[in-house]
Amino acid sequence: MPAALGILGGTFDPPHLGHVAAATAAWKQLGLDELRVIPAGQAPLRNAAPLAPADERMAMCKLAFASCPWAVVDNREIRRAGVSWSIDTARELVREFPLAWRVWVLGADQLARLDRWKDITELCGLVDFAVLSRDGISTVPPASLAGCIRLTVLAAPPVNVSSTALRQVHCRGDLARNGLPSSVARHIDERHLYPS
Repeated sequence: MPAALGILGGTFDPPHLGHVAAATAAWKQLGLDELRVIPAGQAPLRNAAPLAPADERMAMCKLAFASCPWAVVDNREIRRAGVSWSIDTARELVREFPLAWRVWVLGADQLARLDRWKDITELCGLVDFAVLSRDGISTVPPASLAGCIRLTVLAAPPVNVSSTALRQVHCRGDLARNGLPSSVARHIDERHLYPS
C-alpha cells in the first residue's frame, strides 16, 4: 500500500519523453512510492477523439514507462464508459488508498485550465497537485483556485515536446523519433498508428 501515490493522467496519444520526465521528476522530488499512469478513455477537454485506439495507447504507455519500476499503467479510465472525469478517478483512488498522500501530476498547460475541470473544488480536497513547467507557461494556478489548491512546482529541465506535434510530424510521413522513447517509436512504426 503506497504511502505517497502520484497520478499522471492524459490521452497519451502518443506518450512521449515529456510524460516520462514529469513522472520521474515527481517520483524523485516528492518521494513517491508509486505513480499511476492513467490513459483517458474520452478526455473531456479535448476536441477530437484520440487517433490511436485505447489498447494501443495502453501498450505505448507500458513501453514508455518500462524502465520505471515505480510506475503502474492503470486502465481504469479506458475501462470506464463515457467521459474520463478526473474527479471520478480521484474518488476511486481515495477508496483504494485512503491513507495515501495523493498527488496529481500535470503540465503547466493543464494547470492553466484547471478551473475548467469537473468538481475541481472537491478534487482539490482529495489530491495535491504537482506541476512541471512546459514551454514557458506560467506555473501559477487560476486565481479562482488560490484558496483551495495545494501545489508543488517541480524542478526539472523542460522537455519541449507535445503529442500533438509528434502526431503531426508522423502524419506528414516523417518518422517522429525526437521526443519519443525508442520503444514507443518502434511500436508506432510497426503498428502504423499515425498514417500519413
